[in-house]
Amino acid sequence: MPIRHRPLLRAVAALAVLAAAAPPAPTPVDCAGGYCTLKMTAPELLKASEQLVLAKRYEEARPLVAALGHAPELTMERHFLEGYIAAETGDLPAAVKQFRAVLAMQPDMTRARLELARALMMQGKDKAADYHYRLAQNAGDLPPEVSRTIYAARSIIRDRRRWDLNVDIGFAPDTNINNATSDRTVDVLFGNTTLPLTLDANARRTTGLGQTATVSGGVRLRLSDGLAVVVDADGRAVNYGGTAADDISSLIAAGPELTFTNGVRVVVQALGSQRWYGGKVAARSVGGRANVTANLGEGARAALQLEARHVNSGFSANYDGMQYSAYLSLERVIERSLVASLTGFVRREPLRAEAFSNTEFGLIAGVGGELPWGLNAGLSAQGSRATFDAAQLALSPDPRRDWRLQGRAYVGARNIRVLGFSPSATYTYSNTRSNYSLYRFDRHRAEITLSRFF
Repeated sequence: MPIRHRPLLRAVAALAVLAAAAPPAPTPVDCAGGYCTLKMTAPELLKASEQLVLAKRYEEARPLVAALGHAPELTMERHFLEGYIAAETGDLPAAVKQFRAVLAMQPDMTRARLELARALMMQGKDKAADYHYRLAQNAGDLPPEVSRTIYAARSIIRDRRRWDLNVDIGFAPDTNINNATSDRTVDVLFGNTTLPLTLDANARRTTGLGQTATVSGGVRLRLSDGLAVVVDADGRAVNYGGTAADDISSLIAAGPELTFTNGVRVVVQALGSQRWYGGKVAARSVGGRANVTANLGEGARAALQLEARHVNSGFSANYDGMQYSAYLSLERVIERSLVASLTGFVRREPLRAEAFSNTEFGLIAGVGGELPWGLNAGLSAQGSRATFDAAQLALSPDPRRDWRLQGRAYVGARNIRVLGFSPSATYTYSNTRSNYSLYRFDRHRAEITLSRFF
């Protein structure tokens, strides 16, 4: 591979110094008229580039690394070396770009992931850095000193985290924006007689195209070692034509966070939320929640969330009452770039009206993470059983019983940026099978968004 370039004068001089201490003879160099011609095979060029980088001769290494562009089979190695040089010379945005390019080609390359995490951490993007450090921790061939370094870096990130903010905007075509039945009539009981009742158009399945916006974030105020105050807030809005199915919700939660020396974290928060539906207040709630998270080693983590709220409905006092829920989740990093999860949950709603009081329990399974070509993707499935305390006598002499199923597929491209926003697409399918025909429905929903993580 002949290369002619004036900056190679410095690179050749540096290589000569490095080669002087090595037994093999240096590669022949022909210099004339201020130009040098250096003939190397692609592997020799890569080795020479690595020698200069290891010797911290970054300026001399740059033209050789650039010359690797003539060897397509070494594209990944070139991206890594360019990223490493950029990180060591202070060009962190370029370093992040190059390391992401490496991982787009080989998501399980632990060294590139660690370098990316380091560059992101130096940029102050601690949330993204912690994500990549966590994936890297699962590599089984990490030397003990590297594992300790990762643990220390994640501890620093946790201690210095002050705030985070995520913003999503997009649109969502939906086959059933009001989660309603497609039947035009339902059977209503009058004594021992069953009569068909025609449903109003607003009570039947309606399609629509919505505009969506989501904002979520948090503030963490460190008080001392192992103690902080955490404030979380989020809001979501979906706007359709007219106001009948517009859906807006908000939540704020605040409380202490305790971090123990074994890595267990406990967060206890008071919370308040409000939801508007169809232009009216649908519900207000106040309560509290507690989260316990523990690292189990080898890329595994367990989390328990307990929550209790008192709800006041804006539609009917029959829906007023308490809501209790418990979630137990297990996560594990697999294949170095994917995270698999399994969650079991139970919810209980003892409301003013027994016919609407219910208990639900179910499972959620999912897998997601980084794929080649710079994509993030995930799949999840959820199944649950809901049973109600009493019958709605106008519809059936038996209490309501539901099977609720949901599937979700997600794909995003964080390597594509438009004003800092990255595109993603989510498809969700929901299906409720009930012994009450009024509550049977299915729903297909797609959401195309641009997301930014601050």
